[in-house]
Amino acid sequence: MTDQPSQTLDCTGLQCPLPVIKTSQAMKSLEIGSVLELLATDPGVEPDMNAWSARTGNELLGITKDGDVFHVLLRRTR
Repeated sequence: MTDQPSQTLDCTGLQCPLPVIKTSQAMKSLEIGSVLELLATDPGVEPDMNAWSARTGNELLGITKDGDVFHVLLRRTR
């Protein structure tokens, strides 16, 4: 398994709950084991993605910030 994203979801400029909703929709289209990269500018994305991954059982691989943009890596596990 690789941590290389198979898809990137650009949610820059969107506010909660849209990044969470769009992430949930995008993850359903990925194969199990695939990685999604989420790009977001909403500072609430960090706690939101922590809570979402814990609730759904998908794996949060990491969150980094480059300027104003958060890069969130998530692996579909179910």
